[in-house]
Amino acid sequence: MTSFDPSLPPRESLLVFSDVHLGSDLNDCTKNVARRSASIDRDLVLFLGHYRRQAPAGDRWRIVIAGDFIDFIGMAIAVGAVHDRMDTEPNAEEREHGLGNASDHARAKLRRVAERHADVFAELAGFVADGHALTLVHGNHDIEFHWDGVKDDMRAILLGHAERGHPGLDREEFFARIEFSPWFFYRDGVAYIEHGHQYDTFCSTENVMAPLSPLDPRRLARGFSDILLRFVVKPTLGMKEHGHEHAGMIYYLTFGARLGVRGLVRLGACFASAVIEMFRLRRAYLTEAAQTLRAEHERRVGLLAEATRVGADRLRALLKLQELPVTRSIRGILASVLLDRLALAVLSLFTLVGVAVLGIYHGHALYAALGVVAAWALFHRHLSQQRQIDPADRLRMKASQLAKLFPAAFVVMGHTHIPVRAPAGDATYINLGSWAEEQEAEAPEGIALRATRTHLVIHPGKAPSGGRPDAQLFRWRSGAGPQQYNVTSGTWRVG
Repeated sequence: MTSFDPSLPPRESLLVFSDVHLGSDLNDCTKNVARRSASIDRDLVLFLGHYRRQAPAGDRWRIVIAGDFIDFIGMAIAVGAVHDRMDTEPNAEEREHGLGNASDHARAKLRRVAERHADVFAELAGFVADGHALTLVHGNHDIEFHWDGVKDDMRAILLGHAERGHPGLDREEFFARIEFSPWFFYRDGVAYIEHGHQYDTFCSTENVMAPLSPLDPRRLARGFSDILLRFVVKPTLGMKEHGHEHAGMIYYLTFGARLGVRGLVRLGACFASAVIEMFRLRRAYLTEAAQTLRAEHERRVGLLAEATRVGADRLRALLKLQELPVTRSIRGILASVLLDRLALAVLSLFTLVGVAVLGIYHGHALYAALGVVAAWALFHRHLSQQRQIDPADRLRMKASQLAKLFPAAFVVMGHTHIPVRAPAGDATYINLGSWAEEQEAEAPEGIALRATRTHLVIHPGKAPSGGRPDAQLFRWRSGAGPQQYNVTSGTWRVG
């Protein structure tokens, strides 16, 4: 049990990690389930236990989970598998693809996750029960923590585990050491931490402090990746959630051909439904309900500015750095799902047919055809360059701007699943990597592997009045514990 002078704010050592995606393979609705390795949970428990036993340099540890701890949007929980009464009646889409993101739906999902990953929850609860603190920063996969009921259930689940090992635990003090951050975590001069999805147009939320759907405020707003995951990826056998950053038309056509005629037709129907949903969402941005949500967002930003003493002007400057959801524009939707390139290919094909027909009566058809092909190639290349799915470079660029707004030694994000350490002005940008998936043997050479099991340890400066904090990026290696991670080579060494 840690102790410190209660009259002073504790000097905390930070243990930071992200993208655990608990529950990602809970899927009642389809056969497309990539089972999560039991070694991930086992390593998580060992990892938390290691730092729980290790004395921090500060007064106590604070675990900061920088988003996507729970994979609410990645799981598909069938309506029929939940026996509790739902106040929010599931709609047709939720009956097909699984419970949605209304408060009661999310609470049912959390209970399934807590049952599936009980060992992880128990170790995390023991960490807090020992006197340490926990901050859960919301990511795009666990934005459901927006709901007070979900937060209350999370605290109650952790308390239930904690009381088994700590009889007589003070509940109020336990709850006081657990906090939820809907946007970012900041310690002046030490670290600015957020998930990073707000700089990814495919995953961002328009109103980060009021992420409700203008179509139905009982539910949360869906982003591009959420829609594709539910409508296309999960229902399609063999389609992976990750690895689409560099995929083009040929990849998807080849993948569709492997499904056979029936599978290809079903994939096309899923794809069409997803596009229709995106356009439905875009229309919702233009409604009066959307204006009401923006006003509520502004009100909550003002409250946050007062509560954190960050200042409204600084928060508004932070908002300007964020990317609008790609579903805000018709062009964005078409480009994101490759329909612009498909339309270009169809137009070029019809033009070539026209040139061939005219060539029967006129000469120079070959030159005209070559001109059409050349024009198609140029426009296709231009459209390909405009479609930037991988947000890694964007997050790194934003880190330098964030360091100016929020003076800190370290600007920390997750989201991309690829660990990074790079200069960001006077600060250092660190991406936390991921605990989400097993490493893939077929990963291309030079590309960092998934499920790096990386985490960041930040100790406060030694001098009471200051001193630069120290941070080390580690990788948890089974049987060896934490080892310093070399983000350049993707290797590790004993620290």
